[in-house]
Amino acid sequence: MSGNRTFTMIKPDAVSKSLSGKIIAQIENAGFRIVAMKYTQLSKTDAEAFYSVHRERPFYNSLTGFMSSGPIIAAILEKDNAVEEFRKLIGSTNPEEAAEGTIRQLYAGNIEQNAVHGSDSDENAIIEGSFFFSKLEEY
Repeated sequence: MSGNRTFTMIKPDAVSKSLSGKIIAQIENAGFRIVAMKYTQLSKTDAEAFYSVHRERPFYNSLTGFMSSGPIIAAILEKDNAVEEFRKLIGSTNPEEAAEGTIRQLYAGNIEQNAVHGSDSDENAIIEGSFFFSKLEEY
């Protein structure tokens, strides 16, 4: 059974280009309800912890360096079948392969600086949301 919550981060590239408002509007216009949100910056250590699943991948150091390079906006979103629906909204990791009108097709610069993160499973949505938010911060 699919869950009704997912996790996202608006990445440093999109925040620095003042795209956060456009991205949030697109998320809300797609029927997602924002359950929790915060503007913050990951330390390198926090980025390494968040992306620890990729520790052995060749892009790990670059990814964690990028994700700690500037502020991000973290959010928990709610909608039926949230993970799958959000993955459709954001598009392919590689913006060159992303469908027309998706967030990454519209706003991403490249495969690493691709504007937004989105959970890839219901289980990871819970883990990732819990990394940033306590239950008291979810509404």
